[in-house]
Amino acid sequence: MTISWIAAIIGLIIAIGLILLKLNPVYSLFLGAILGCLLGGASLTRTITILTTGTQSIMGTAIRVLAAGMLAGVMMESGAADSIAHAIVNKLGNAQAILSLALSTMIITAVGVFIPVAVLIVAPIALSVGKEAKISKLSLLVALSGGGKAGNVISPNPNTIAAASGFHTDLSKVMIAGFIPALCGLAMTVLIASIIKKRGALVKDSDIQSKTISDNLIPLHKALITPILAIALLLISPVGEILHVSFLTNFKVDAMYVLPIASIIGALLMGQGKHILKYSKEGLDKVTNTVMILIGAGAIAGLITASNLSKAVVSGISTIGISGTFLAPISGILMGAAIGSTSTAVILATGSFGPSILNTGISSVGAAVMVQTGATVIDQVPQGNYFHITAQSMNMSIKDRLKAVPFEACVGLTMTIVATIMYGIL
Repeated sequence: MTISWIAAIIGLIIAIGLILLKLNPVYSLFLGAILGCLLGGASLTRTITILTTGTQSIMGTAIRVLAAGMLAGVMMESGAADSIAHAIVNKLGNAQAILSLALSTMIITAVGVFIPVAVLIVAPIALSVGKEAKISKLSLLVALSGGGKAGNVISPNPNTIAAASGFHTDLSKVMIAGFIPALCGLAMTVLIASIIKKRGALVKDSDIQSKTISDNLIPLHKALITPILAIALLLISPVGEILHVSFLTNFKVDAMYVLPIASIIGALLMGQGKHILKYSKEGLDKVTNTVMILIGAGAIAGLITASNLSKAVVSGISTIGISGTFLAPISGILMGAAIGSTSTAVILATGSFGPSILNTGISSVGAAVMVQTGATVIDQVPQGNYFHITAQSMNMSIKDRLKAVPFEACVGLTMTIVATIMYGIL
């Protein structure tokens, strides 16, 4: 039995509505999935089968996200991420304030810190620099968010892990393939933030924390050990393919192993070995909500997969005359706008439209990059946590925070267009 795409859409709308009504996102997604199945004519037994099948499909991603939590815990709790941010800002100075802030958030996100946390880390520095350089909070937020989006498509974060897992390809290959779109996103971020740096409210004294710079920052060379080790291990196999060295090519170590191992070694070399248990606990706490939401997203993905929604979308695209190549970015954009979470959007897009996307002849790596960049276009909507976390980090009202959404969308759209040209058209 195939569930009607209309019922699947209704289930998705119900889930979004419940999230907006402040019901726990996990329960919202489950209820939306259940009601969508029942409205589509599925029996109670069939509904459970659809939900469990959907949640089982994301377990590989969930395990890798839990592994990524170890890396995030070490980078955040040890102060390594703060050290990297301060080093970049201090090096470039106020003359290149917008570039330094965007680059800081990009790099911190790229080395495995989740994008909301990366913004929280850099925000106090941004407010201090912004007040001195007379840059508006709107411009500062666009710089941080845009830089974070650019870093997010090349990082071992949940969204990249979900994209790689969804299309059954290597995480490292997806990270490498997203590099040029990410650089274009960074360039667009700096351009937009520079244009609007006098638009909106300026930073006030009350916005700045009394202490924005730690007195005990880890030396930069130590702070870089963990991310460099993790990325180096992930890149061994792709580098082997490029150099045609078989033993390197066959060194396929999954992120599930690489990220915790690099985190433990990095903590030891930073002299933080006695805090490893604490870092692992904090890292697990950081990713628990993400994993729970991924499970809820799996339920919705099960509903959509059991429906004929993907066929309806493909048919609609064909009727309009749009090339099937654009299914990958379009699915990412639609799911990102619906859910307000990059990782959840990628889960839904890959689970629901994955086979149809690959049937267009696009490579699995190209499809992963296009879906992921598409998911960054409108993922900063009010029904998502990212919207509110970033608003609080910059002491902005909901009205002022909404003003940044179109500018952030331009950054995501830039990366999506570049990725589509590179992997879908050329």
